[in-house]
Amino acid sequence: MAAVDPRSGYCAATGTFHSLHQPPALPPPTQSLAFPAFALSLLPSPLPPHAALVDAATGEAVSFPAFLARVRALARSLRAELGLSRGDVALVLAPNSVHVPVLVYALMSIGAVVSPVNPTLTAGEIARLVEISKPAIAFAVPTTATKLPSGLPAVLLDSPMFHGWLQLQGGGEHGGDEPAAVVVQQSDTAAIEYSSGTTAAVKAVALSHGSFIAALALIYEQSGRRRLDMDHAPPRRVLQARSIATSMGFIQMLVTPALGDTLVLMSCAVEEGVRDIMGMVERHRVTDTAVPPPLVVAMARGEAAGFDVSSLRRLLCGGAALPVHAEAEFRRHFPGVLLGVVS
Repeated sequence: MAAVDPRSGYCAATGTFHSLHQPPALPPPTQSLAFPAFALSLLPSPLPPHAALVDAATGEAVSFPAFLARVRALARSLRAELGLSRGDVALVLAPNSVHVPVLVYALMSIGAVVSPVNPTLTAGEIARLVEISKPAIAFAVPTTATKLPSGLPAVLLDSPMFHGWLQLQGGGEHGGDEPAAVVVQQSDTAAIEYSSGTTAAVKAVALSHGSFIAALALIYEQSGRRRLDMDHAPPRRVLQARSIATSMGFIQMLVTPALGDTLVLMSCAVEEGVRDIMGMVERHRVTDTAVPPPLVVAMARGEAAGFDVSSLRRLLCGGAALPVHAEAEFRRHFPGVLLGVVS
């Protein structure tokens, strides 16, 4: 478009900015396609030899073959054992763990709607979100399940039952053949996220499978993770230090396995602690992570001193404004780290 500035993408006629990147190749919008099916189709064959998921605290690792197998097994169990179906809302009230990405992928693959909630919220705040999204079921851990409204069925992610669903072979207690595949449209709602409520009451935001497919397609094209390049692109180790209840944390959790990278999951209970996060960067040789502005400010002040963070290559900062002086100081102290700021 002639009116668009080729350097900035700004269009003076409309007062809007346009992306300067070529649009990614997308499946036809009328094609039935769930986000997990699209995401997993991007993985190379054979599957990457490194871990797909790692628990930051314990070091427990889940390989790519195990990740895919758990998603398939859990998806079948969610339908057969819980009766979940397309359009049912599932509240996820749990800190980061290797079970959460498996759960989210499984829910989306059967057309259920994922509703991630910050596990640090109060019972009253959670009740308000339940009233908005009207979930059919919740997935929690013992410390968060007590904050759920009475009457809402809940499954504990650390229960023997849930662990059994991850390893289910054959027909389960209901027996029978493999259930028919669920037809999911790209226009179907994949997730319900919530606004912060800083300017008004908290609101729910419904996001479609197609929106996540488009986001992943763009990131995939820009990341150099094309199938033909996979052998020549070293895997990234991405630290998930933010709750999936944040938009940044949720999209990071969704796209990292699809890019063939390792997702290192850290409990969001310490997501604001710079020393906790830098310790995990050092321990797991993390290359990428996303953090809130206070952590960048702390790093700029030298609070990361004493940790070996030489593996860190990219740091994405968002969720609030980052002071200009802090950004400049960060770049001076960490010249080898690409700092991306999302306002």
